[in-house]
Amino acid sequence: MDAIPLSALFLALFILLLLSAFFSGSETGLMTLNRYRLRHLANKQHPGARRAQQLLDRPDRLISLILLGNNFVNVLASMLTTLIALRIAGETGVAIAAGLLVLILLIFAEVTPKTLAALHPERIAFPAAFIYIPLLKILYPLVWLVNTITHNLLRMFGVSTDTHRSDALSAEELRTVVKEAGALIPERHQAMLLNLIDLEKVTVEDVMVPRNEVTAINIADDWETITRQLSDSHYTRLPVYRDTIDQVIGTLHLRDVRPLLHRDELDANTLQGIIREPYFIPENTSLNRQLLNFQREKRRTAFVVDEYGDLQGLVALVDILEEVVGEFTTDPADHHEDIVPQEDGSWLVDGSTSIRALNAALHMSLATDGPRTVNGLITEYLEMIPGTGTSLLLGHRPVDIIKIRDNMIKTVRIHAPLADKSPGKQEAES
Repeated sequence: MDAIPLSALFLALFILLLLSAFFSGSETGLMTLNRYRLRHLANKQHPGARRAQQLLDRPDRLISLILLGNNFVNVLASMLTTLIALRIAGETGVAIAAGLLVLILLIFAEVTPKTLAALHPERIAFPAAFIYIPLLKILYPLVWLVNTITHNLLRMFGVSTDTHRSDALSAEELRTVVKEAGALIPERHQAMLLNLIDLEKVTVEDVMVPRNEVTAINIADDWETITRQLSDSHYTRLPVYRDTIDQVIGTLHLRDVRPLLHRDELDANTLQGIIREPYFIPENTSLNRQLLNFQREKRRTAFVVDEYGDLQGLVALVDILEEVVGEFTTDPADHHEDIVPQEDGSWLVDGSTSIRALNAALHMSLATDGPRTVNGLITEYLEMIPGTGTSLLLGHRPVDIIKIRDNMIKTVRIHAPLADKSPGKQEAES
C-alpha cells in the first residue's frame, strides 16, 4: 500500500464518495416516484419508467441491492481514509480523518443527493434503473442470500414478509388526490369527481321524491280529470295508480300520450294499452348501483319500496345525475325553492327539505345517516312533534318552528350560526 501514491488514493476516495452519493440519491428517487405517473409512463413504453417499475415490483430486492452497494463503498471509503490519515499524520490523524469522513458523507453522499432526488425523482430514478437492472442480475445470489436471512429473521418476530403490494386507492384517499390536484382540475370538475366518488355512499332514499310529493294519475278518476292532468303536466313521465298511490300500475310517457290527445284518439282503453310496466327498487340501493341498473334495464324512473313492499317514493335518472353534476333547470319544481334567504340573514326552509340539500345550501355538517328531512331530524331530536314557536339549536344555528301542518313541520326559520357554538352541537330551547 505504501507504493500507491497519495494522489491515487485520493482519486479512489473521490470515486467511492460519488458511488455512495449515487446509491443514496437513487434509493430516494426510486422510492419517491409517483406510482401512478410511473405506471402511465410505463404504459406509454417509456424505457426508464418500464425499468423502474420492474425494479419496484420487488422492492425488497431493490433495497437489498442498494444497501449492499452503499455499505460496500462506504466501508471502502472508511478504509482508504484511515490509510491516507496514517500516511499523512500517523495515528493521531485517524480520529480527525474519521470525523471529516462522517461530515463529508453526510453532506455530499447523503443529504445533498437525497434532497435532489426527492425534488426531481424521475431525473435520478430513470437513469439509475438502467444501471440497477444488470447489477441486480450480477449480484442476484448475494441479494437472494441477504433477503432470505432477513425474511427468516422477520418471521421469527411474527412479521409477514409477503411482498405483494397494492397501489389501489381507497375512496377517501382518492378524495384527497382530487382535492390536492389544485389548478390541474377546475374547481367545478373537482366537485363533480367528488360527487361521483360519493355515489356509493348515497342511497336512492336520499334523493327520491317522497310519496306524498309524487305527481301521479289515478286511473280511477273521471276521464275529464285524467285528460286535464295529461294536458297540463310539466313532467315527461307520470306514474299511474289505482285508488291509492300504493297500488301503482305503471308509468305513462307523455311522448306516447300527447299525439293521441291532439288527434282526439285517446280513450280509457288506449291509455291502458300505453302504460308501461312499473319498475320497483329497494330503498337502500346505492346511487352507483342504481345508475348501472337504469342503464341495464333501459329505464329512467323507478318506484322505491321498503322491506315490506310499501311505496316510499319515486327516483329518476335525472336525480342521480344531479348528484354528480349539480341541479338541472328542466324540473318545474326548481322554481319553488325550499330554502329561501331572508333580508335579516336567516332562511325559510321547508320541512320536507332533505338534510343533504340543507348541508349543501347552508354549508352545514348535519349527519345524513339518520333522518332524511328537516322534519324528521327535528322530531327525532325533540322526541315529539313540536308546536309553532318552538326554538332549538340545530348544528350551532338557532332554528324557529314557523308552521305545523298535519302533524308535520311545514316551515322553519334557520338563523346564521352562533359564534360561541361548536359545529354539530344541538340543544333544545323552549
